[in-house]
Amino acid sequence: MNFQPLGKRVLVKRVEEANTTASGIIIPDNAQEKPSRGEVVAVSSEVKEMLCGDKVLFGKFSGSEVTLDGEKFLIIDSEDIFGIIK
Repeated sequence: MNFQPLGKRVLVKRVEEANTTASGIIIPDNAQEKPSRGEVVAVSSEVKEMLCGDKVLFGKFSGSEVTLDGEKFLIIDSEDIFGIIK
């Protein structure tokens, strides 16, 4: 994939969270919330705080969902990202 975000935006791929609880109960897909964690896939030249591969935390209604090469991604303004998960 060849994509370069413009402005202060980053391209993020959501990280899927577990669909079972600690006690083994399976949570159906329609009852799960969209994950608010992801991995940075591409960064605009204006964003200096993040690098490709960083794990980030963002608001559940942040960004715009796009499909590139058959995969779903989010384009998020860097100010909507809460932080980097170390």
